[in-house]
Amino acid sequence: MLALGLVGPVGAQTLKKVADANKITVAYREASVPFSYLIGSSKAVGFSVELTEAIVEDVRKATKKPNLEVGYMAVTSQNRIPLMANGTIDLECGSTTNNSTRAKDVTFSTNIFYTGTRLLTKTDSGIKNYADLANKVVASTTGTTNAQVIRKYNADKKLDMQLVLGKDHDDSLLLVETDRAKAFAMDDILLFGLRANSKNPAALEVVGESLQVEPYACFLRKDDPEFKTLVDGTINRMMKSGEFAKLYDKWFTQPIPPKGMNLGLPMSEELKSNLKAPSDQPAM
Repeated sequence: MLALGLVGPVGAQTLKKVADANKITVAYREASVPFSYLIGSSKAVGFSVELTEAIVEDVRKATKKPNLEVGYMAVTSQNRIPLMANGTIDLECGSTTNNSTRAKDVTFSTNIFYTGTRLLTKTDSGIKNYADLANKVVASTTGTTNAQVIRKYNADKKLDMQLVLGKDHDDSLLLVETDRAKAFAMDDILLFGLRANSKNPAALEVVGESLQVEPYACFLRKDDPEFKTLVDGTINRMMKSGEFAKLYDKWFTQPIPPKGMNLGLPMSEELKSNLKAPSDQPAM
């Protein structure tokens, strides 16, 4: 964190920064299936990646830079907010929960998805809900709202879970696969995606009720209404035109790379409502 802070204060006017440098730097996630994830060693794909590409096209038009260079940077749950705050990245569309705490440091776009914390466990684990995890080891990922949610739930219910944190979602999944944790608490959609692309999907299942409903959104630097207007404009236009729904179907209800797995997740009622009346309302 201290190293990240060495860059110093950054002006909020993203479009001017991008135009002057003839470059925009966008973030991607390495294991947030189906939003943003790697296939092969360096190619990021996913629902959020395609949203990013649409926004970048509108940035090219707004800055009159048809040959605008695009830099790509992998981020984690832990460093994504600091990297935006210090000016290293200009846009993040991944799997980031829009909440009031984070809104103190960054600005969120129109919401693009709604999810909640559930559990990924082995099918033969005997775990069906949170009560089954009393006195057991539970994994989550560093820097996520889910780690906070499961920690609070554990304290409120006095379950005496032992929480261990992976550095990223793949690391947390590995804790379950290698029996170092009984379950992995994370956004349900990410759990379905991780399961679909795991070595043995049939050996894993998503269980438990959703502990909360939270929105995902893209985020940008604070106090930059010009860039927020552009980002929201792209997303809202896609929602109105039907492009967003088609993109959703591509990544959530059809086979996706690299294994051709189908997550089979129809659009939620919350997201359908957001398409009709786009909102950037944060999680409570």
